[in-house]
Amino acid sequence: MIEVLIVDDDVRVARVNTAYVAKVAGFRVVAQAHSATEALDRIALHRVDLILLDHGLPDRNGVTLVRELRQLGHEADVIMVTAARDVATVQSAMRQGALQYLVKPFGFAGLRAKLEAYATLRRTVERGGEAEQAEVDRMFGALSASAAPELPKGHSPTTAAVIRRTLRSAEGPLSAQEIAERAGMSRQTAQRYLKVLERAGRIRLTLRYGGTGRPEHRYTWPTANG
Repeated sequence: MIEVLIVDDDVRVARVNTAYVAKVAGFRVVAQAHSATEALDRIALHRVDLILLDHGLPDRNGVTLVRELRQLGHEADVIMVTAARDVATVQSAMRQGALQYLVKPFGFAGLRAKLEAYATLRRTVERGGEAEQAEVDRMFGALSASAAPELPKGHSPTTAAVIRRTLRSAEGPLSAQEIAERAGMSRQTAQRYLKVLERAGRIRLTLRYGGTGRPEHRYTWPTANG
């Protein structure tokens, strides 16, 4: 079980994030904190594997807290969960060792994707041994790409996952018709989801030009997406 500390100055947001984490298998929230000082107190009392950390805390900011944790010898992993989106803050968080940066507002799917990617990374590390370059790339890519984008209302994560599996198992680019046939859905449904995934940067669109008429759209799932 991965033990999680939620740190957010907004009590309501902390409760929502706690509820989100509780819905993801393999994770358990052991405590909440609403300031950096409280966070340090909670870490002293509980075993914490992962901290979901807001940046805008009342006594000092989240990046400063990460630096302080490292100086004190705490090795808990950190995912920043914050509305702060300026490049300087993002860069500082990365330099202090934050594994990922999730910008508010976000839904359950967004946080679940980060948590599941983190769990995959932990399993890889816990296996130990030496890693080839491909394995290293997968480890670093696990947290840089979400398992699924935030979907518009009326779109099913399950259907998006089917398309993802179809593209990942393909040996080359596929057309919308080929994806629909392999995934067992209509071409129209496949096209709707492909458009969403392409706009979210999750799949790569290329054009294949024939002798006449409009070019054919071909889709691939980039290897870096995992």
